[in-house]
Amino acid sequence: MDRITTLPTLPPRPSNAHKGVFGSTAIIGGSVGSMPLRPRMLGAPALAAEGATRAGCGLVRVAVPAPMLNTVLEMCPFATGYGLAVGADGDLIAHECAPVLDQLVDTNTTLVIGMGLGTGEGVTKLVLRAIGQREIPVVVDADALNALSGTIDFAADMHAQAVLTPHPGEARRLCSALSIAGNPAGDDQERTDVCARLAQRLACIVVLKGHRTVVSDGHQYWVCERGHPCLATGGTGDVLAGVIGSLIAQFTPGPGLSLMQCAIAGVQAHAVAGERWAAGSDTGGGMLVTDLIEKIPAAIGSLRGS
Repeated sequence: MDRITTLPTLPPRPSNAHKGVFGSTAIIGGSVGSMPLRPRMLGAPALAAEGATRAGCGLVRVAVPAPMLNTVLEMCPFATGYGLAVGADGDLIAHECAPVLDQLVDTNTTLVIGMGLGTGEGVTKLVLRAIGQREIPVVVDADALNALSGTIDFAADMHAQAVLTPHPGEARRLCSALSIAGNPAGDDQERTDVCARLAQRLACIVVLKGHRTVVSDGHQYWVCERGHPCLATGGTGDVLAGVIGSLIAQFTPGPGLSLMQCAIAGVQAHAVAGERWAAGSDTGGGMLVTDLIEKIPAAIGSLRGS
């Protein structure tokens, strides 16, 4: 397997462009947490939406459980919102959510799903519908990955061009479901092997997050040499998912970047943004995820050609 050592160069933004030129990203996430011991998670999709916007996407749409839609839109007023139907138990009502997902697929250039989505039969059905469509690429993150791990033979349902973004725990569950050996929290070689096996098995791009994040399509791999411990805080993964989705929306297939290149660029920009925040901090710790988001545009800019 070949190692990639050269970073992709992002095209410059045309001076005469309008928002339609830079693609549109749909974010699906959030949960209302109405059952005992089920947390309410509304920040995650908002953070992903803000990450997508800061990374340069022209339009962002968010779909969250209907009871929290107004609150999420207050957090990201730049986005267009869609409400997902939920039952009394807080689970998504799959047959009522399906038309919303289908509309988002029809009207956007990429889909990002899973941040704070929670659990339940409705969540699983919606995630399977997202990975089963063939029209637009999908970034699969967080609870969407957990939904897949709990689904028998989910690989047979994966038809979309996909980027999976597991942390080591999520990767371990995916490997268990697919009978893939290896330690996603091991040394560099172990992590690279696991990442590549997952990518090969699912015919997708896998971003195995953590110290020295690995990106692989099963045939090639790249290891991130940048980053800072300040990134080890809640919400940064949601931002990364939004950033990767944004880059896919902007640069595939038009300017000719691959999903692999977009994933690499997103990871690199995310890591550099963390470094830049830490460079201005007295302690190197205590970063708010909103601090990270503010550094994303300049980090993306550092990857642009002239």
